[in-house]
Amino acid sequence: MRRAMADRRNGEQAPPTETTVRGEDWYQRELVDERHARVEFLDIDMSEIATQNTVFTECAFRNVTFSQSTHTNTGFLNCTFVACQFFETTFTTCKLTGTMFDRCTFTLLRATGGDWSFVGLPGADLRGTTFTGLRMREADLTFARCQKATFHDVDLSGAWLSKADFTNADLRGSDISALDPLTTRITRTIIDANQAIVLATSLGVQVLDG
Repeated sequence: MRRAMADRRNGEQAPPTETTVRGEDWYQRELVDERHARVEFLDIDMSEIATQNTVFTECAFRNVTFSQSTHTNTGFLNCTFVACQFFETTFTTCKLTGTMFDRCTFTLLRATGGDWSFVGLPGADLRGTTFTGLRMREADLTFARCQKATFHDVDLSGAWLSKADFTNADLRGSDISALDPLTTRITRTIIDANQAIVLATSLGVQVLDG
């Protein structure tokens, strides 16, 4: 019997997969210009894998290890990751729109450029991760633990940030218009002057020059 996949926002189920790759060793494999659609990857070692110009569409990854893997111009479109490991994983100009993460680990993950809009990371442990210059519009970061994380020049417009913890995080240059300081923890969070005005305005504080 197929195990239930993680729910999307609004209770939507992930797309069903049609084929399964189980228990294989993909260690240090290089995937260039490949296409995978509606495939379930189960108990796979993808440590140090390198993908480039590859697209995974509506795939499911369960108990897959991505430690020290690198992904460049790769798409994970409307995919599901369950109990996967992303230790020192690097994403460069990748597209992860609509992708859902459930019970994954993200130690020292780095993402630069690309589009992570509508990504689901509710309750994710993102402590110490780095996101730079990418879109995370309407991303679900509810209850996410983002202490000491870096979000530089990230478009977080419309993101779900309720109960997220950005203690000691660095948010400089990011769009934080969706951040409500009454429901999101921002103790010792680093922001720039423009962001300070945004937060003050959200609290109903009038900022005057001079």
